[in-house]
Amino acid sequence: LEAGLAQAETSCCTPVSGQHRPRHQSNEVSEVQEAMSSHQAMLVCALLASLSTLDARLLRAAPKEPTLVQTSKMALHRRTGLKASHSIVLRRANQTEASRRKSLYHSRSFSDLSAFTGMETGVVHKTAYYGNIEIGQPAQTVTVVFDTGSGNLMVPSELCRDRACRNHKRYDPKQSETVKLMQADGLEARSGEQRDQLTVTFGTGEITGVFLQDDVCIGSLCANMEFIGASHETDEPFSSFSFDGVLGLALEQMTQGKTFSLMSRLESLGNLRSPLFSVFLSDSDQEESEITFGEVKEEHMVGRMFWVPVSRPSGYWQVAMEDIAIDNEKQGICSECQVAVDTGTSMLAGPTKVINELTSRLNVKSDCSNYDQLPDLGFVVQGHVMNLKPPEYVDTSGGTCSLSFMRLDVPPPNGPLFIFGDPFLRKFYSAYDRENRKVGFAVARHAGVEESKSAALLVSLKQMQN
Repeated sequence: LEAGLAQAETSCCTPVSGQHRPRHQSNEVSEVQEAMSSHQAMLVCALLASLSTLDARLLRAAPKEPTLVQTSKMALHRRTGLKASHSIVLRRANQTEASRRKSLYHSRSFSDLSAFTGMETGVVHKTAYYGNIEIGQPAQTVTVVFDTGSGNLMVPSELCRDRACRNHKRYDPKQSETVKLMQADGLEARSGEQRDQLTVTFGTGEITGVFLQDDVCIGSLCANMEFIGASHETDEPFSSFSFDGVLGLALEQMTQGKTFSLMSRLESLGNLRSPLFSVFLSDSDQEESEITFGEVKEEHMVGRMFWVPVSRPSGYWQVAMEDIAIDNEKQGICSECQVAVDTGTSMLAGPTKVINELTSRLNVKSDCSNYDQLPDLGFVVQGHVMNLKPPEYVDTSGGTCSLSFMRLDVPPPNGPLFIFGDPFLRKFYSAYDRENRKVGFAVARHAGVEESKSAALLVSLKQMQN
């Protein structure tokens, strides 16, 4: 209203005795104005000017690249009542064969998976998908992997002098007007007080960091939240990564607390169109990958999406798997398995016993002589077989062929557990519904791929029986 008054004084309204009508004003409003005092007329014009400004903001198209909304600091993380969604284009990065073999290439902390034992380092697929977020006021842009396999936002900070941090964009708390220095108990650190630190162990390295709180924005969607600012990062594997940090999107059991969960913070504000996010990963350079907050996009799907409830309160987007299929025939080797859908890893993984059995049944020849005759490998979830072709489950690097699953043994109740990473997610569009605790799957629609060919990747066992 104050903005409207300022505009009214300069360009919108004239006194009642004047002969000019306020801009964009109807005859009815003009008649009302003439019956009012000069002060009342000014208030009416001010309201019209304010509404006109609001209309312009609502109709303004969202920018393609993620940018900070130009609004007051408090407005960044308040309940606006405007339901919105936002997509971020993800970039692809390739990891060299040498660095892939030196480290477990994924962004998720295995310390979070205390049940994970017996992880055998093997050959994994080499792509990573990451995009921009903005932290603080004024905004500082960092690149992150959007990771459903971890729960916290972790970025390098200016406190870190290690090479792994210096190779990346570092968040500087001193440059933000809205930052708070926090302790592990959720209270703000007192001046001069020693800071609590958290150490997270990864496959071949570790990160130590301090607790911070600031505005975090994904395009036009913003929330004030806590996160970890790294004060130490080991050289391996972090110095070679193309991205700066990790934004965890797991369920709340995986976070340090609700104030560390971006989705939880956005949900509490009620500003998301829907309390979910969806992930589309490109199959080639002909199309863009993206993560969308608040919406499932029909244009990324072939056919309908089916939804599966989260099966365990582990914090992972974990669902029950009924079995494994070869050419759509159930094999009876994994009737009580679980699947964790992990956007932060470039690997496929499964229980040692099951992988050994698959190795025997698929009989992938090391000289690749039977590569063209290999069958579809399917995972049966809620009566649907989600199939992978040989390019997704066979590693052909170095001129040899081998099953590209890593061995991973997780005991019950969270296991036996498979991990579905990028090779699976490039073929299946996925959505993550926090409110209803369920995961959605649909065949991904890719540029240059026939729809009928894509649709064949998803088979309904009920329809086959009929």
